[in-house]
Amino acid sequence: MAAFYRKKKKVCQMCTGKEVDYKDVEIIKKYISADKGKILPRRATGACAKHQRHIAKEVKKARFMALIPYVNKQ
Repeated sequence: MAAFYRKKKKVCQMCTGKEVDYKDVEIIKKYISADKGKILPRRATGACAKHQRHIAKEVKKARFMALIPYVNKQ
């Protein structure tokens, strides 16, 4: 008999009190993919819809200010 377990729901880190700012590159890197530099989706980050939009804006600001690259070249 195969046992199926429900995956534990991720909690939004920003709702618990952690801030995401475009100047903090180490935190921003957690929300972009390593291979292509794309913004990770909500199901991967565990962020709520409101904070996922905020994360996207902060990533775009960091890209514009050249703190992180638009694409990661391999």
